[in-house]
Amino acid sequence: MKNYYQKTHLTIAFITAFLSSIAYFLPINAQLTTKNNSSINFTPPPPPPNRSAAGQRGGAASRGCGKGMESLMALAPDYKQNISSKQGETIPVTKIWGLTTDDYPTFWFFVPYDKSSITEMEFVIKDKSQKPSKTIYRKVLDKPEKPGIISVDTKKAIEPLQVSQTKYQKKYHWFLKLKVKCSPQQSVESKFVDGWIERVNLSSNLTKSIQQATPVQKAALYAENGIWHDALTVLGKTRSNQPDNASSLANWTTLLKSEELDSLANYPLINCCQAN
Repeated sequence: MKNYYQKTHLTIAFITAFLSSIAYFLPINAQLTTKNNSSINFTPPPPPPNRSAAGQRGGAASRGCGKGMESLMALAPDYKQNISSKQGETIPVTKIWGLTTDDYPTFWFFVPYDKSSITEMEFVIKDKSQKPSKTIYRKVLDKPEKPGIISVDTKKAIEPLQVSQTKYQKKYHWFLKLKVKCSPQQSVESKFVDGWIERVNLSSNLTKSIQQATPVQKAALYAENGIWHDALTVLGKTRSNQPDNASSLANWTTLLKSEELDSLANYPLINCCQAN
């Protein structure tokens, strides 16, 4: 009888402990599920003041060349502002500017031309905080076989992007330049997009959260904190690895939509364009 009561007490203790563990882990699992299902909401940081960071996100379309009438496009945030001149005039300015935490960031572009139409494609980054400015990356790129979204990594840059000691101190100006010949009867056209990028450090708490996060959670954290280039690269790589995954496409589309780029979301991601 004594053994029976001992076994009963042990069984009750085990069940109590088991139920307690479930009660402890349920909130954590629910929290992780919420994060996994959270949408990608980009929160744009305040852009640089005055006229700095002016750029061009989209080039002019070429008649009879490329994918329909689509134009070359940088997948980057744009800010439309009105600046007052010294004479009191209002001057419209478009700023193409985004943040990264990466010392060698990846850039993304929509190229509406195929290989036969492109005669040359080059990507350049200049450090404009120096006088004269210093070119830290200049590479002729392989041409994409078909129209789509390309990525350009900068691992071969002569030096990494530096973090600004003060806000807007380190100014990096990037350019994607194309020469396009749409037909034998037409002359070569020059196309380009350009913008600015700044590298920043994250807080220790945010860094820890990102280190523990899934790729989708990482993208959401980057986006919520205004780090456009890192959020886009995480989702771009996820979509490249899972091109037929509906969830990957939905997250990619949501982020692009936040900058009115969702019309490009369904274009294929082209594995090309490494530096020559």
